[in-house]
Amino acid sequence: MSVAIRQIIDYLERLKQLHESLLTLSKNKTEALKKNNIDSLRDCLNQERKHVSAIEALEKKRIKAVSEWAAREPDFNGEHPTVSEIIEWVAWSDRKQLESVYESFILVLAELKQQEVLNGDLTRQSLQFVNMSLDLLQPSLENVNYGGSLQTSGPKRSVFDSHA
Repeated sequence: MSVAIRQIIDYLERLKQLHESLLTLSKNKTEALKKNNIDSLRDCLNQERKHVSAIEALEKKRIKAVSEWAAREPDFNGEHPTVSEIIEWVAWSDRKQLESVYESFILVLAELKQQEVLNGDLTRQSLQFVNMSLDLLQPSLENVNYGGSLQTSGPKRSVFDSHA
């Protein structure tokens, strides 16, 4: 196995581990949203930021390794090479291991995406509940006047008119 391919596989394995850890955090975030635990949610978000920073740094290294591999391959014509393109070009022995790591990484990414969609839905529902609660606590001016027409021009009056 070439050094470049071994390095790409190593980066993919490390990226997969970081994304698995991020998936665990995402599941913890789901529980915090369900329980309305703001402190736990804040901790999850802070840890997620750290993971994302580490993933970004590792992804840059992976991109560099892939580009270096492509530059060494005389017959490779790709302008921006991807791992899936490399899988088609490498020797059969390297292909199996690279393909295995790549596929398992893709599965983790898909599960993480589903989990984050769920978290987004839970967050939207929480915001809708908060907005509905605020609407109930702040009755509109129409409800306070008990009918009659409202003046749409002029300044908006508060519920308690201090000049009355």
